[in-house]
Amino acid sequence: MQRNRRHDHPIIRFDCVVRLATMTDPAAAATQANPKRVRTRHFQTAKETGIKIVGLTSYDQLTAGIFDESGIDFLLVGDSAGNNVYGYDTTLPVTIDDLIPLTRAVAGAVTRAFVVADLPFGSYETGPDEALHTAFRFMKETGAHAVKLEGGVRSAEQIRRIVDAGIPLMAHIGYTPQSEHGLGGHVIQGRGEQLEQLLADAHAVEEAGAFAVVLEMVPADAAAKVTEALRIPTIGVGAGPHVDGQLLVWTDWAGFTKGRIPKFVKQYADLRSTLAGAVKAYRADVEDGSYPTEAHSYHE
Repeated sequence: MQRNRRHDHPIIRFDCVVRLATMTDPAAAATQANPKRVRTRHFQTAKETGIKIVGLTSYDQLTAGIFDESGIDFLLVGDSAGNNVYGYDTTLPVTIDDLIPLTRAVAGAVTRAFVVADLPFGSYETGPDEALHTAFRFMKETGAHAVKLEGGVRSAEQIRRIVDAGIPLMAHIGYTPQSEHGLGGHVIQGRGEQLEQLLADAHAVEEAGAFAVVLEMVPADAAAKVTEALRIPTIGVGAGPHVDGQLLVWTDWAGFTKGRIPKFVKQYADLRSTLAGAVKAYRADVEDGSYPTEAHSYHE
């Protein structure tokens, strides 16, 4: 599928798409030093102009600050914190109270990136009133800029209630981790006859007012069809290249995750080995007395 892309320009900033800048432009340099906050309207403009949207998960102020400075467009404080912060086997045990302090830390560390708070399992499923109450908590207590919840047709009323209250919402369809037991495990969604349901879910969240939708573990051709059918941008998590943006769990691509990582993840670093090596070097220095030295000591 050929879509309108504008990769011929050397610099196209997601947060200022009306300005095609170069590094030699003083006005552009000023914008780089004082970047504009990403807003929901920038997601839509990116969709319309073919600029790829880039997202990562984050659960703390240190990584959030680094990702923000590196130009990541949005940060998701995901319920994947269950696996990557709290050590759970799944995301299901994660609570609102687990995620609120993490979201507050991330939101307080960024100046440009758009921060999205994940609504955890059991915090919105009973109906629109519960969903709105949960969304209110995240927006009031964390400084997040939007919330995210899972489900298409089944979650449309919750999405509509939240959006009608003035809260931006990112939807999530395809493979939805909070429903992993009902889906039979980590199973690709949208194949064959499932494509019709995927499209129905996509249209439902768009009509309910979502400003973007995550497509997780969806075949690339199915994701392309959804992307073509929607006015709002699609964000892929293992959904191939024919979407409007990409989102990854940062501990996966950075080599922090122990054990198997998903097939769709590209390995950009091996931070687990790097940190383990540094820890072992520190331990060895302490054990043999080579740390601390005089250079690391205070004197009267």
